[in-house]
Amino acid sequence: MDDQVAARVADRRREATAREAKALGHPLRLRILRLCGERELTNKELADRLGKDPGTVLYHVRQLVEAGLLEQAPVRTGASGALEKPYRGAGKTWWLDGPLNGEDEDTRFGPIEAFQDELREAGPGSVRVVERFALHLSPEEATELDNRILDILDEYVATDGQRLDRPLLNGIFLLHRMAE
Repeated sequence: MDDQVAARVADRRREATAREAKALGHPLRLRILRLCGERELTNKELADRLGKDPGTVLYHVRQLVEAGLLEQAPVRTGASGALEKPYRGAGKTWWLDGPLNGEDEDTRFGPIEAFQDELREAGPGSVRVVERFALHLSPEEATELDNRILDILDEYVATDGQRLDRPLLNGIFLLHRMAE
């Protein structure tokens, strides 16, 4: 990575801590973060939404809270009158620079598994755009492509709060080396 590109990345992103990287390496935790990024949810609401056992979800919620990626929102009164402890995303994950780059192969597949789960849940009718491609790129060209796409996405992520009245769309940008 050249000095100019490195400076631009450093300005907008920071390296993930070991705890953050570990927390981001599990597909269920990524789904919890996305759901709590939309709105504040309790552990029970998360478990119901994800079709998982509340104890399993609580374990993953605690991992995210300990990593500083999820935070407890103010306690609220639920429909039955009981006090509820909702969680919300801390809004940090987008601004981490390649948090899984140094992790093992299974961990690096976590975001892909989470995306696949969300896509299956939403169904084929949810797909708005598909762009599939194969390019011959040097490592430098792949970095340039990634940074150009990130520049555009950064603008949208930074201003997303201004578009909360619009449909929520999910996407993933992935480059991988083709099998030979």
